Amino acid sequence: MKRVLILIFLFMVTAEMIRAGQGNTQDKRIEAVGMNEKITIDGILSENIWKRPGFTDIWQQEPNEGAPPTQRSEIWVNYDDEAIYFAAKYYDTHPDSIFARLVRRDFIWGDPSDGCVLYIDPYRDKRSGYFFYVSAAGALADGVIENDVKQPNDLTWDAVWEGAAHIDSDGWSVEMKIPFSQLRFNPNTSQTWGINAERFISRTAETDMVAYTPRNESGFASRFPALVGLEGIKPPARLEILPYTTGKAEYIGSDPGDPFNSGHKYSPGFGFDLKTGIGNGVTFNATVNPDFGQVEVDPAVVNLSDVEVTFDEKRPFFTEGVSIFRFGQGGTNNTPTFNWTTPSIFYSRRIGHTPYGIMNDYDYDYADVSSGTHILGAGKISGQVLDDWKIGMIHAVTQREMADISYNGVRSTVEAEPLTYYGIFRIQKDFSQGQQGFGLLSTYTNRLFKDNLFQKYLNKDALIIALDGWMFLDAERTYVVSGWAAGSRVAGDQKRMISLQRSSLHYFQRPDADYIDVDSNATSLSGYAGRFMLNKNRGRWTFNATVGALSPKFEVNDLGYSSYSDLVNAHFYTSYRWNTPTSVYQQAGINAATYANYDFGGNKTAQGFWMGTYITFLNLSGGNINYTYSPTSYNARRTRGGPLTLNPISRSTNINLFSDNREWWVLNLGSSLKKSDDYSYAIFNMSVEFKVTPNLTLTVGPQLSREFYAAQWISNQNAWANAYLDATATGTFGRRYVFANLNNTTFSADMRMDWIISPQLSLQLYLQPLASSGSYSSFKTLTRAGSFDFLKYGENGSSIRESISSDGAKSYTLDPDGAGPAVAKTLENPDFNFVSLRGNAVLRWEYRAGSAVYLVWTQSRAGDEELSDFQFGSSMRNLFTVRPDNIFMVKLTYWLGM
Repeated sequence: MKRVLILIFLFMVTAEMIRAGQGNTQDKRIEAVGMNEKITIDGILSENIWKRPGFTDIWQQEPNEGAPPTQRSEIWVNYDDEAIYFAAKYYDTHPDSIFARLVRRDFIWGDPSDGCVLYIDPYRDKRSGYFFYVSAAGALADGVIENDVKQPNDLTWDAVWEGAAHIDSDGWSVEMKIPFSQLRFNPNTSQTWGINAERFISRTAETDMVAYTPRNESGFASRFPALVGLEGIKPPARLEILPYTTGKAEYIGSDPGDPFNSGHKYSPGFGFDLKTGIGNGVTFNATVNPDFGQVEVDPAVVNLSDVEVTFDEKRPFFTEGVSIFRFGQGGTNNTPTFNWTTPSIFYSRRIGHTPYGIMNDYDYDYADVSSGTHILGAGKISGQVLDDWKIGMIHAVTQREMADISYNGVRSTVEAEPLTYYGIFRIQKDFSQGQQGFGLLSTYTNRLFKDNLFQKYLNKDALIIALDGWMFLDAERTYVVSGWAAGSRVAGDQKRMISLQRSSLHYFQRPDADYIDVDSNATSLSGYAGRFMLNKNRGRWTFNATVGALSPKFEVNDLGYSSYSDLVNAHFYTSYRWNTPTSVYQQAGINAATYANYDFGGNKTAQGFWMGTYITFLNLSGGNINYTYSPTSYNARRTRGGPLTLNPISRSTNINLFSDNREWWVLNLGSSLKKSDDYSYAIFNMSVEFKVTPNLTLTVGPQLSREFYAAQWISNQNAWANAYLDATATGTFGRRYVFANLNNTTFSADMRMDWIISPQLSLQLYLQPLASSGSYSSFKTLTRAGSFDFLKYGENGSSIRESISSDGAKSYTLDPDGAGPAVAKTLENPDFNFVSLRGNAVLRWEYRAGSAVYLVWTQSRAGDEELSDFQFGSSMRNLFTVRPDNIFMVKLTYWLGM
């Protein structure tokens, strides 16, 4: 019996050692074989080079970590002077059960098909590299891996490569051809790269990999085995040119008296993108007169806050290779925010934005203004130099935009945007095989004013210098300290600096803030910011402790984005995970956090206690729920430059449920509820995806929100129209701040159709209807700074009088003491009812590798209704009576690789 127990013990220890060892495969080697044979990329392994025995040392990651795969896999790597080739045979005992759907390119994380991923790390830096995905249906995706993690990956990088799949009676097979011109690697005669391969079996939710990350461990690229045998290859002298030509027809509604818009406009266009290698590891991208007409339209929003709304970058020139400009996230695999507004040092949508214009300084009846500033040219340099220093630079110049205006029949031309230069510089270096890292990111904006009126609207120049880095505290990379620090300086004339100090980002005019004030003589503004965190990356139990600050004068919005300044934030977040599958769930976890915000005057502007939990069942359905309790704090923004007010206690709950995305229909449900004396809401959203056929997908995502504001700033008024001087307002520093109750109901829906006719031909439709109504009532004025106390007009000796003008416009006259000495104020009726419809259709045909034809139709409708309450049926009917604007475009690109 004793001998049996010893044998059992030795077996268990050996099995555990084998299981643990499968995740760390750095000592394994996969050999690439040189060849002269021509390979046809069709997914059929008919060439002789694939007849040799392949690599089969592959293990499960999910669901049974470290176990042998349930289906056999075999992979090969070959190369010639031009490219590296990857092939795999994925045997399947039930080939009729292989799940193969065609989806749009780069839709890897939303594709439940059987598929495979090739990962390569050509620099062998054990932190970064590329991935190439081919599904069993032949759908393609590619991107960049970074920071030694598997996800999130950068899908914006697009290479010119080939991949194909083929299903047969034994299972399915795949072939890839990746030209060396698309990769960056050192110019050594003998190459050693990192490599990994992944297979996903949809029906069993099984993931098999050469090298995986164990559930309670970290590190991904650092675990890749070596790819050896690459002899005599050299980084090619890369030169790619992508010329384009376009034709655009615009049919935009016009006024009969508008001399600039006849209702239709036709315009041709042309330009080109260029990509070439500089030395061995650096790529230069340039674009001349770029066109971005094929990208999806931005959704419509109704913004009742004082914070700018941002949208994702979708333009190819700026999305490709963007990973090198990522900032402040090195080392750590968990970056929760908890009421921290992370500033973007570089926000590429500033380049080519809608002209700021100076139209308020002119009288005009009609105006013709460009919808975006034209980019005369832009260049981008990225890659690795010297001792593996990563560098990135972008230089762009936007032209001086002019606007034609007409007043009383007299036409003239005025400047709408100055000539502007934008520059971005990034450098980063890893040390001790990624144990430490350091980087710098800097941006510079310079405007050349021709019309001096611009000087009071825009900064003359802006400079940001920011540093980031990380350091692991142990060899196993369990604990890491990371962070960033930045300094900003903007300059301009005195009127501009006064305006900037009073803007919603700064609010230096706050009467109860003794640590800031408006400097009317300033010609520049300098500030600083930073955030530092301690993170536990590995194990069932993890945590993140963070402290950050944005100084009152920190300003990055010339070429970055920040919604707030004057902020000190700290939080502690912890999580415990059950990530070993059981008979009930795939994974589950519980999380908790506490956080607090302060301004630089020491006022607590937010506090919260948060708890959440999540679960994913064996069938890949699941959900999460979280709850937040926020005690009282101060609000420095409700009065929009006035004194502090009080945030009452609030409680909020969020619930999200999702179904198995392998089914023919997929449902996601979400609900957010908040209850407080100042602001309450109920938001319901859902998304339903229908896989109508293996290549046709329909998605409908409606959302309904009902919000109640007990003290809403009257949004359609000028910032000071409802905050006016009144000497009797002694409790609010001699100024009246007027608010109202607001009931706001908004309905919107994102609707998509993806018809992937083939991996090279697709039709995508996007449509977003939106209807939003706001009804204001119970006008009131703040009676005491630092409180949530209000005087409701019409009570306690105050009065409110409603008036209707001859044209039907409603207004309100508000008097805080009736016949007394206080100043009365008249405000326009702020009620609103807005409807919008936006959408586009894009037909894309990649007629040869890297070359494509686009046919694009974009339509938009927007209007206001004479309704004060939300009426869904009426709004939807009226939406289709609003005059549409239609834009049709054809674009032809042709890729030339030399």
